[in-house]
Amino acid sequence: MKYLLLLSTLALAACSSSPSRIDTSNTMDVIALSEASAPDSVKGIFKFHIKAAGKHSGDVFLNTEEDYRDRRSITVVLNYKVVPELTKKYGESPETFFIDKEIEVTGEAKRVTIDFISQGRATNKYYYQTHVDVSSVEQIKVLN
Repeated sequence: MKYLLLLSTLALAACSSSPSRIDTSNTMDVIALSEASAPDSVKGIFKFHIKAAGKHSGDVFLNTEEDYRDRRSITVVLNYKVVPELTKKYGESPETFFIDKEIEVTGEAKRVTIDFISQGRATNKYYYQTHVDVSSVEQIKVLN
């Protein structure tokens, strides 16, 4: 009987484990997985087409949609410490280099709460974004 219980537990654990590689041909799949896993993240190797970028406090934000607030957008966050390395590697700033490129990112997709700010203060209103943080050059590569 205890072997049956052990076998059942292992089978359930195998079914509930998150995949190590996720097909990201549809960003909504990644968003749905990150929402379902919240507050935990979803590990994987993700492929994205970058349409827009921005910079804030040294970090660079690469977005899969023109408007980063778009519900369908995923944001790849390049930590300020890796930005100079990427600039050196590609010969230009990441916020211009990665535009209109297909990239592969190894990391964790997670749902992040973004507060609306009014007059420098957070309001009680917020929305969610899906982020993949990059803190190492090895986590990101250009596919085309």
